[in-house]
Amino acid sequence: MSDHVLPGHKKPKLIVVVAFDRGDDGELFTAYGPTDQQSEDRAIRAARALAGKHAGVVAWSRDADPALGDYGPPTTLLQSGEVPDME
Repeated sequence: MSDHVLPGHKKPKLIVVVAFDRGDDGELFTAYGPTDQQSEDRAIRAARALAGKHAGVVAWSRDADPALGDYGPPTTLLQSGEVPDME
């Protein structure tokens, strides 16, 4: 079994916050980010701070090992307002 993670070590996480606004054409566009965050708690705080200033904001995380190209499914930490579907 090859996990590439030593016992007692957590898998690295990609933690991101993105905020969106609507353009004159009504389409959502990225107004802030995506920005990497150091922790899920920090991402949630950043998203809450942005929520009242933008049409929508989302904070999400996923297990990630960019060196191996290994990414887990995204987990939404906080979503507020209108955001596009995550692909």
